[in-house]
Amino acid sequence: MVTQVIFKIDKKLKDKAMAKAQNEGIAFASVLKLATKAFVDGDFNIGLINRELSPRTKKMLAREIKDIKAGKNMSPAFNNAKDAIAYLRGL
Repeated sequence: MVTQVIFKIDKKLKDKAMAKAQNEGIAFASVLKLATKAFVDGDFNIGLINRELSPRTKKMLAREIKDIKAGKNMSPAFNNAKDAIAYLRGL
């Protein structure tokens, strides 16, 4: 099953993209399909999300992982929400 996607794009940009696709021997629609698939598969990154952690965040995560491995700063397991709420109120 296929579906149709309609969106607006600057005419000059579209013309340049179509010309480049034609020059490379591929239909412009195929370029859009391949770009969409690459985006979904994680092979095409737009760059809006910073995938690299900051040094401060890395340090904090390392400290938290160390605490988890040592069993420090961990709440106990609860069988129900009432016990969990009572525990939190007692902190």
